[in-house]
Amino acid sequence: MHGTIFTLLKRYVQTQYDHSTWLKLVELAGLESGDFSHREVYPDAHIYALIGQAAETTGIPAGELHEKFGEYLVPDLMYMYQKYVNPNWRTLEMLENTEHTMHVQVRREHPENSPPVLQVKRLNENELLIDYVSPRRMGGLAVGIVRGLAVHYDEADRIDVMPTTSEDGERVQIHVRRN
Repeated sequence: MHGTIFTLLKRYVQTQYDHSTWLKLVELAGLESGDFSHREVYPDAHIYALIGQAAETTGIPAGELHEKFGEYLVPDLMYMYQKYVNPNWRTLEMLENTEHTMHVQVRREHPENSPPVLQVKRLNENELLIDYVSPRRMGGLAVGIVRGLAVHYDEADRIDVMPTTSEDGERVQIHVRRN
């Protein structure tokens, strides 16, 4: 997993709770350090351990934490990849183009990293179906990012996000509809 995700997870925990909570999660996860570099790639086991400990500590299910963290990521992701985003896009267009813009760039810059594959099918002007494929099984993160994009584009009250399969599978389908 890319170090940027860990850096943002650390900030998320510190923002939602406090720094001591982050240190506690790192210790409980059995990690040597809670400092991550955005230039490094870390074992996926680290993110699973941290989120697992966060779920246990807070009593919030891991899937729900993935979603909340996904929503939290959006402003930073939009900032980092702004040069690839068409300013005329809205939520559905952003989702439709993520694989061919941002994910391609991540794979090019960091071949050792592997963002999920997103196959997006436009069903009609106001609906699309995302087929999320990743051995990481973090579909909840994708659901949260979709919801975060709706907030970013000021469409949260008009966008319905419905996972149509279990969010912890390698393949997750997410139905997105604009009302």
